[in-house]
Amino acid sequence: MRILLGSDHGGLRLKQEIKDLLDEMGIHYSDVGCDCATSVDYPDYARPVAEKVASGEYDLGILICGTGIGMSIAANKVKGIRCAVVSDEFSARMSREHNNANILALGERVVGPDLARSIVRVWLTSEFQGDRHARRVQKIHELEGALQS
Repeated sequence: MRILLGSDHGGLRLKQEIKDLLDEMGIHYSDVGCDCATSVDYPDYARPVAEKVASGEYDLGILICGTGIGMSIAANKVKGIRCAVVSDEFSARMSREHNNANILALGERVVGPDLARSIVRVWLTSEFQGDRHARRVQKIHELEGALQS
């Protein structure tokens, strides 16, 4: 499993917690930044993560900003991305099992480090259930194409 991480200045500390967790889990990851506390623009980090996940270069992505909302909005503009903002374990599991989310967005100002670690662990160990959910995800792909025409 190859994971690509990205954050803005508002997600820097939580991103380090996630890196530590991924190291503990033995999961390979890369980080597109940012690596500073200076104010930066979240789309500049959401875009490369979303594009590299959509292209298949990475299997999954994790984006972190203050709330997770901005990152998810930006990432979801890339065709093929299903980015879910999550702040609890149940939603993390459902976003993978039912929606086949390929990017997780977290908010450092919303979830603490222990909860974030738990959310990421659940998200990474949950699998898409397919069946009726595959039909629904396919409809999302069709909608995506219709909107770009």
